[in-house]
Amino acid sequence: MKPLEAVMTTRSPSHSLPTAEEVAIARESGRALSAFLQTRAETQQIEILDDKGASHPVRVPVSTLRLLVDVLTEIGEGNAVSIIPIHAELTTQEAADVLNVSRPFLVQLLERGEIPFHKIGTHRRVRYQDVIAYKERIDAERSKALDALAEQAQALKMGYE
Repeated sequence: MKPLEAVMTTRSPSHSLPTAEEVAIARESGRALSAFLQTRAETQQIEILDDKGASHPVRVPVSTLRLLVDVLTEIGEGNAVSIIPIHAELTTQEAADVLNVSRPFLVQLLERGEIPFHKIGTHRRVRYQDVIAYKERIDAERSKALDALAEQAQALKMGYE
């Protein structure tokens, strides 16, 4: 089984935002399922009701249940969600969507060597893991810069105490 990671998207043309009813159901379902994540068991059994009301038990790995709760939490906050296999290869547009940047900007990052890529014919492909590694690296750099600015503002007694 390949590991998966939930990726939040915002107003992507291929993903519609959840309706108010879906948001409410996701909140309720996420709360109900999260109670079962405290178990030490590796699997949990849930029941699915078919359209005739018949119950069908399904064994689910707890790790998958955690992912489902994460997805429900995001939907419960009104966000559209995509599930992407960690080992997936993305097009430049998909990678740009993950980073919330334009495709031309992403191509510049690729050409500068900031994110590894390879070509299939004339098309660039980027590993999802490499996109996430870049995002984490940039987020850490931003956080470090903000901490330095806050420290400087405090040293200069600019009213941030």
